[in-house]
Amino acid sequence: MNIRKATIEDVPAIMELVRELAVYEKAPEEVTNTEERMRKEGFGEHPAFECILAEKDGTVVGMSLYYYRYSTWKGRRLYLEDLIVTEKARGTGLGKILLDRTIEIAKEVGCSGMMWQVLDWNTPAIEFYKKYNARLDGEWINCHLDF
Repeated sequence: MNIRKATIEDVPAIMELVRELAVYEKAPEEVTNTEERMRKEGFGEHPAFECILAEKDGTVVGMSLYYYRYSTWKGRRLYLEDLIVTEKARGTGLGKILLDRTIEIAKEVGCSGMMWQVLDWNTPAIEFYKKYNARLDGEWINCHLDF
């Protein structure tokens, strides 16, 4: 298993993982992002996100895509947008490897912590995060504006 930082050449593989996640989350029609936009916004002059990939035998089988946000209460935080492992690679410990590396990155850059979301019906993910003693907030409501 090889864990490495994503490059612009990895965008097709990243988008394939995103589409696989969308199918798993029963919302494939919600993916409106494009490879072109991801190249520009993630690998341009002012990257909006960073991404690490997991490869097995030269094939991308997982990723952690994250960005930094700022909390007036806590300071700099890492926001984990997506932690994805292909269906074939689930149960191999790859999710743990990716999450552990993401936690290391957050600490290396001086974040005070990290946050993410998980769907309330995604029991395998919830149980996985509980192993990290993650706090699962039920009182916050997600808000969205789409443009």
